[in-house]
Amino acid sequence: MDLDGLLPLVLPAVMALAARPLSGRLPPRTATWLLTGTAVVLALASTATLAVLALGGALRLPVIAALGHLSEHVLHRDPQTSPLVATVAGPALVASLGAAGCAAVQRVRALLAGAKAARELPGGGIVAVVEDEGADAFALPGRPGRVVVSTGMLSILDEAERRVLLAHERAHLAGRHHLFRALVHVATAANPLLWPLRGAVTFTTERWADERAAAGADRERAARAIGKAALAHNGRPGLGHAAALGIGRGAVLGRRRPG
Repeated sequence: MDLDGLLPLVLPAVMALAARPLSGRLPPRTATWLLTGTAVVLALASTATLAVLALGGALRLPVIAALGHLSEHVLHRDPQTSPLVATVAGPALVASLGAAGCAAVQRVRALLAGAKAARELPGGGIVAVVEDEGADAFALPGRPGRVVVSTGMLSILDEAERRVLLAHERAHLAGRHHLFRALVHVATAANPLLWPLRGAVTFTTERWADERAAAGADRERAARAIGKAALAHNGRPGLGHAAALGIGRGAVLGRRRPG
């Protein structure tokens, strides 16, 4: 395997360095699609590369070669696919597949639990108000998805700010932001070098929701409303629901004003 064949193992580190600048400079919708697609492609490519290295090295073992009736020419054609390389690539491949599988199961369970919780919320509309003194607001993906807001959050916002907040959470549902985050969650589990993309996509989906919430409104006022709600957040996003997409203070300080 030449240098080109090893690029899938190197590019994730490059993309990890580029994730933060891209997440802030590109339009949020474009950045979300780009970062998510890149994470998935690089995770698949790096996993495939590990599989090729592991298999190529394993085939050079006399026992495996005999089973495959491979000639000496085939065995020694690529010096990089050695048993030593396979010894490293094999466990790395198993770890990558295992981590990705666990992450996928975790995300599916979280989304199913979130959808069940959304169905069980009171009221028939998209917005459900829950009695809670803590300031909280989040979107629960499902069929249908629901927007949940606590009485504590409503009490600190005026009518215009409430509209912006609810528009922000509705934007999460309309844009299916939970799917972008789930895909990146699995991709970064498969290749830990891609880990910065997880936070970057969370950031870009929040920016995306900010833009949708500010559309057709006073952008200065919308930005203040989003910041106020995020900074007042109680730090318990989604009342414990892992699938919840909520406004949080973690990313708000780095977000640019909508528009």
